[in-house]
Amino acid sequence: MNMFRLVVALLFLAYGLIIGVLNTQPITLKLLFTEFQTSSGVGIMLSLLLGVVVGGLIVLATLVWPLYAKLRKANRAASTTTAAAGTSAVDGGP
Repeated sequence: MNMFRLVVALLFLAYGLIIGVLNTQPITLKLLFTEFQTSSGVGIMLSLLLGVVVGGLIVLATLVWPLYAKLRKANRAASTTTAAAGTSAVDGGP
């Protein structure tokens, strides 16, 4: 599986390099308080990276954190029931 991930990562890296090489026209990125000149390939790659980061944060906030909270609550409930029954979760009970 690690070899597959490496190959996929290298393919995306090569794809990004191709985009950067083929799109060399200068553009001006105007942000809220500043602006800077770059090539269109870099602008494309920056916007893709920003989209990945924002999408990851959305998934983290709407999926991962609530599921992690449910897991914590379930672990807490399981530990209190095993403690009340006098069994240990490690040794599998009586």
